[in-house]
Amino acid sequence: MSHYVQIAAFEPDLAPNLGSLVRLGVCFDAPIHVIEPCGFPFSLKLLRTRALDYGEKAELHHHNSWDAFEAAKPGRLVLLTTKGATDLWDFEFQHGDCLLVGRESAGVPDHVHEAADGRVKIAMPGGGRSLNVAISAAIAIAEAHRQLRDLA
Repeated sequence: MSHYVQIAAFEPDLAPNLGSLVRLGVCFDAPIHVIEPCGFPFSLKLLRTRALDYGEKAELHHHNSWDAFEAAKPGRLVLLTTKGATDLWDFEFQHGDCLLVGRESAGVPDHVHEAADGRVKIAMPGGGRSLNVAISAAIAIAEAHRQLRDLA
């Protein structure tokens, strides 16, 4: 069986959040794509430190730039964004979708937003501005798995 979904981190600012995304990827059998530049020195050693023992189990793809990631486009890009046009619960996931999260400090630039095949938002009835990128990815990957589990 192929992976239900994949996860991509666009220019992550915080190493601990990338570690959480790696752990999430291992737990949900989702490859992780890291798109440089990172807001910290990226290394496998750092990844292993932040992801505990999950770092060695992760299927990790490292891209030196957005252009390099686009050239290797792993599947349909689904951007998680507060500017999303579609509510997460109404979005129809497909096998192989790549969940794209932006920088913690700034999201993604317009050209990345425009390159996405889908733009989804997670409703926050409590009125918060935004969720942590790892939490957003966890909510979205759980919904994707819920939708796709009977289609395997």
